[in-house]
Amino acid sequence: MVKASGSRGSGGKEQIMKKIIRFSKLFLPAAIFSIVLTVSGVVSYFLMHFNLGVDFQAGLIQEVQFAPTAFSLTWSGTGNATISFDRSGMYFINRGVGIETPPKIDFPFNEYGTVGSLVQALGTVEGLQVKNMIPEASSSQWLVRSAQGNPQLGSVPYLVHYLDPQSEEIKIETVREALTSMGQGISVQNLGQPQDRHFMIRLQDKGMEKGTSAEGGTAAGGASEAPGEKITRFLENYFGTGEVVVLRSDYVGSRFSKNLTDQVGILIAFTLLLILVYASIRFKPQYAIGAVLGIIHDGLVIISFIVWTRMEFNTSSIAAILTIVGYSINNTIVIFDRMRENRRLYPDDVFVTVLNRSLTETLSRTIITTLTTMLAVLSLFIFTTGSMKDFALALLVGLVSGVYTTTFIATGFVYFWDKEKTKRAKKKALAPAAKAALAKA
Repeated sequence: MVKASGSRGSGGKEQIMKKIIRFSKLFLPAAIFSIVLTVSGVVSYFLMHFNLGVDFQAGLIQEVQFAPTAFSLTWSGTGNATISFDRSGMYFINRGVGIETPPKIDFPFNEYGTVGSLVQALGTVEGLQVKNMIPEASSSQWLVRSAQGNPQLGSVPYLVHYLDPQSEEIKIETVREALTSMGQGISVQNLGQPQDRHFMIRLQDKGMEKGTSAEGGTAAGGASEAPGEKITRFLENYFGTGEVVVLRSDYVGSRFSKNLTDQVGILIAFTLLLILVYASIRFKPQYAIGAVLGIIHDGLVIISFIVWTRMEFNTSSIAAILTIVGYSINNTIVIFDRMRENRRLYPDDVFVTVLNRSLTETLSRTIITTLTTMLAVLSLFIFTTGSMKDFALALLVGLVSGVYTTTFIATGFVYFWDKEKTKRAKKKALAPAAKAALAKA
């Protein structure tokens, strides 16, 4: 560290003597380190590629929860009967022939607090048969709604599931073991807390058509088996019939995944173009190029981290990259703005001194904003699971990279640009004197 010499500002007042950190001494080592880091990341990408999530490839996403059957419902009455429920209660509707507005029978949980009282009340509906399978004192708030929506009741029993908060946890390794015989291309993630017994299953589409088995076979009975049904069958064969609830089931086609991949590339390129135009208008072209190089550096660092850790690359990863790009460019613009201001305040100082002073003056602001942001992101990383946890981890890496980039890469490029420009100016100024000396000789 060195002390800045006393000088007068635009207002004519003596500036306070303060220490200036010579960041410029580390610009060249930082540039070498960044080149090695980014090149190795790019090489790793071409060798290993991304661990693509189903967002970027055709396949099935299915959320399941392991919850035993509470009771079953069958319908033998006239008309089309449906059942539905949410957090507040259950609802029964019988859509008879010619009825425009069918009556709805409500069974609120605040009135029927136990499964036994709810089952007894449902049994009073004519034509509706209810079979209870758990202790009657079980809370009706434990009932779990499946992705089937509002099913039409019939002779085939409709199962209503429940999850006791004291239920034994199911480990993710056990779920993976249950699906081992399905082959490659399937992944399992834990959602929520362990006691929730909630998992996301991703099945990669390897040429199968929607509605057919991944192996090209058929389910028992000769009917074709959809991939989602196959997952449920494997889980029930392992954990028991009626123990699995499908909460969500989405299929992503190959065309959609390709369009999403193309749109991501266009989005990032358009973002870089806008930042280049904005920084060129507000500052100078070298500042704009430095800002864009910094953004590219941050993106390559996060991409390298994702490739090396084999983290799943999905839409959350794209969100993390764009978030870091926004955070990094904001910090870069603050530093560039301070550099422009200091050039007016200290017109006699050389550029490298102005640059070091600007970085020193904004250092406390950079550290405070980064640490406060990291505290919030760290909470996400600790208390969440699945893709949100990966998102938080990528943000943590990106925040550290963003501080490094704005301090050493973006400003370092401007420094080297100005240094080279000064050398060319000196050579140009010395050229006439050199020619005159040669002429005299």
